[in-house]
Amino acid sequence: MSATTIPTRTGIANLPLHYGKVPPWLFDRMVKLAREITIAIITDFGSEEMLRRLSHPYWFQAFGCILGYDWHSSGVTTTLCGALKEGMKGLERDLGLFVAGGKGKTSRKTPSEIEVWGDSISLNPVPLVYASRMSAKVDSSAIQDGYQLYHHNFLFTRSGSWAVIQQGMNETTRYARRYHWLGEAVSSFVNEPHSAILSEARGQALNLVASESNPARTTIADIATNEKPENLLTDLKKLKTLDLPPHHPIGVHDLHPDSLSKILISTYERQPQDFEQLLGLSGVGAKTIRALSLISELIHGVAPSYRDPARYSFAHGGKDGIPYPVDRKTYDQSIELLRRAINKTKLGIREKSEAMGRLRRVRSQ
Repeated sequence: MSATTIPTRTGIANLPLHYGKVPPWLFDRMVKLAREITIAIITDFGSEEMLRRLSHPYWFQAFGCILGYDWHSSGVTTTLCGALKEGMKGLERDLGLFVAGGKGKTSRKTPSEIEVWGDSISLNPVPLVYASRMSAKVDSSAIQDGYQLYHHNFLFTRSGSWAVIQQGMNETTRYARRYHWLGEAVSSFVNEPHSAILSEARGQALNLVASESNPARTTIADIATNEKPENLLTDLKKLKTLDLPPHHPIGVHDLHPDSLSKILISTYERQPQDFEQLLGLSGVGAKTIRALSLISELIHGVAPSYRDPARYSFAHGGKDGIPYPVDRKTYDQSIELLRRAINKTKLGIREKSEAMGRLRRVRSQ
């Protein structure tokens, strides 16, 4: 079978927030099917291609639906990743694909899991741990879109290729937003690291990884390293007295200069060389970045981008062209690869038939 190449498009997906757990009987079947499909794809195309598929929001969504999950549910992210990680147990070395992290507290174990596997297969874990940490930092602090990260999976191969699938929650709108990263498409962690971004809804967000935010990134790094902390605190106290326009996407109501004093002093002492180093510093989070962004804009006159990085719906598109025309080529390639993978599995006839039935339903979405 020859490889079918799909466009390398990583991105973001907005999904309705659903609560509850998958029944054990369903999860067990999802684990088995995820394992068999993964084996079939890696056998034919290799582990790096599996990363590319998983980092593609269309393909990821279709994969989750075939495993038995709702097309539009936020749970497809956590459940698919959990089923994949469970299904890979004992096969990681043979297949050359390793899965770290997960939901909630499990996500915080990602660095140690990467290090354990790195030591086991003689792969330097340092750049992988850095990629895991920076992808989370970017999507929680450099992009401030109203979603709090609660799920982080880091997948990598024996050669050091990697992908990230993480998800954030907005409790007000009851939507979850999924973020995809593919290492081979990342030339900079802080300049357009997502090669395509998909979302159902758009608004305004502090977007410091937009290309048009480059002047602001430079200014923010200069402010953090060259401005004395006491001067920054004075500027912040001034900003607290301003009445920003209602449509301004960033407010000052939750910025407390006194609570930021310690981290601003620490940042000044450590002298980061650029915005990426600043973002990567321990203790530098969303409030610190937001405060420095406001100083850059309102004191120095260099505004960051407020363009929501989301550009497309998480689905394949609509027949009526809403939210955008169906990407037929990518859609068909996703379906065809999954169909072939199901046929090559060692599943029983009934299980294959059920999976094919779910695949047909995906096509009709």
